[in-house]
Amino acid sequence: MLRLNPNLENLPVYQPGRPIEEVAREIGMDYSKIAKLASNENPLGPSPEAMAQMAEVIKSVNLYPDGNAFYLKQALSRKLNLPGSQIILGNGSNEIIEFVGHALLGPNTNIVVSEYCFAIYPIVAKLFGADVITVPAIRYGSDLSGMVEAVNSETRVLFLANPNNPTGTLADSKSVQDLIASVPPDVLLVIDEAYVEYLDDALDLLPYLRSGEQPNLLLMRTFSKIYGLAGLRLGYGLGSEEVVTGLEKIRQPFNCSVLSQVAALAALNDGDHLERSKMLNRTELRRYEARCKKQGWEFVPSYANFILIRVGDGAGVYQALLERGIITRQMGAYQLPEWIRISVGTEAENERCLSALEEILNP
Repeated sequence: MLRLNPNLENLPVYQPGRPIEEVAREIGMDYSKIAKLASNENPLGPSPEAMAQMAEVIKSVNLYPDGNAFYLKQALSRKLNLPGSQIILGNGSNEIIEFVGHALLGPNTNIVVSEYCFAIYPIVAKLFGADVITVPAIRYGSDLSGMVEAVNSETRVLFLANPNNPTGTLADSKSVQDLIASVPPDVLLVIDEAYVEYLDDALDLLPYLRSGEQPNLLLMRTFSKIYGLAGLRLGYGLGSEEVVTGLEKIRQPFNCSVLSQVAALAALNDGDHLERSKMLNRTELRRYEARCKKQGWEFVPSYANFILIRVGDGAGVYQALLERGIITRQMGAYQLPEWIRISVGTEAENERCLSALEEILNP
């Protein structure tokens, strides 16, 4: 018998939002009539410039991509005013999380996370045999001072998503700065900024990296959300040269495809698409919040591109929406069984979802 890694025995399996094709087959509905509001994708799709660039290079996909993504790294370096030696690319920011696990975690170590944190943090920790210290949330948001207090001699990583997925909450700037100042220097502080582009006045943490004063800080960002490139799987980490050099030793060659590289490069330069995406999200979040208030549904104010709504029987409402061709996210795996998470879609998709919710919750 094969001797598999014993950590796999009780390892939870991450359940992503269900794909449109699968749901269309299951309920017998035409693919084009399915509204996917489950995975926090950009409903406007990718930048037109990104699509044009992908079409241009598609004929050369028989060749391996640039394993070091020179041009994309240079573009990120100019945009962020950060040396390329402090940037690492991943097959989605999920791969960056796995790099961190390889580099720092193992038996007799632990990570600190907040209640309702992104599910991948504890999954990766448990894969490497590390323990998970979970700090209770405050009004569905992260208790940053409590997280610092939870750090002990075996802690190797503290993960914070800000804004947080799946709750959409945002830690205030002072609390984040206090956290950075308080985390011990031998603990890697990973701040996941997957939704940072949706913020109007985001706290800029890059000066900590430019100055070199915070060598234990790693920021994660992604092209999957506002840039609309989720299907290409491209994320990136920003940290000290020491941390990035270590993670680069773990990164496999050619982890970022030629399509993802050219699309990301074009997306970075398409400010108009970014602004349209941000404005749509802001307008449609207000639609959800206004309707929730009108109907008396509890919700968590969101700083991302999704909203958490309390519906009572989360699994039942999720299924009822699914039968109507609307894919949302049930939250039982996050210990929020009375809630569903809804990604912000187009105006028509959002109105359809809200009307269906009214029909289900107010029969």
